[in-house]
Amino acid sequence: MKLSEIKNKLKALDTIAFQLPNGDLVPSHFHVTEVGKVTKNFIDCGGTIRHEEVVNFQLWEANDYDHRLHPEKLLNIIELSENALSIGDLDIEVEYQGDTIGKYNLDFDGTNFLLVSTKTDCLAKDNCGIPKEKPRIKLSDVQKVNSCIPGTGCC
Repeated sequence: MKLSEIKNKLKALDTIAFQLPNGDLVPSHFHVTEVGKVTKNFIDCGGTIRHEEVVNFQLWEANDYDHRLHPEKLLNIIELSENALSIGDLDIEVEYQGDTIGKYNLDFDGTNFLLVSTKTDCLAKDNCGIPKEKPRIKLSDVQKVNSCIPGTGCC
């Protein structure tokens, strides 16, 4: 999700809820402790120099059960961050504490913001020697016409 998308969705909401990939909701007393721009400059395993920028939201929960972040407050935090940090309409990543800090993409189902699991990947598969995965076939799908019959000398 892009920053412009969350801003538009927040304008239409009365409450904010974030849903984890397992279906659980982040406790409603969460805080957004950071909104920032993360810049990553790196070289992939194939030697290509890469540059990525994302907007990062950090969700945190404390023992402050009376606290509820309202959509207009989060919208104000986002707009302040955009101006102070020169943030453009970038993709959003969300950090949330599980067993360790998890990084998620963000989606929306019409009611809740969905934390979507991310995975690592090789960005240079064509350049670093990773073989392409062979297609899997069922032995039952192999036609018997091309199979070797005992006694024909083909085996």
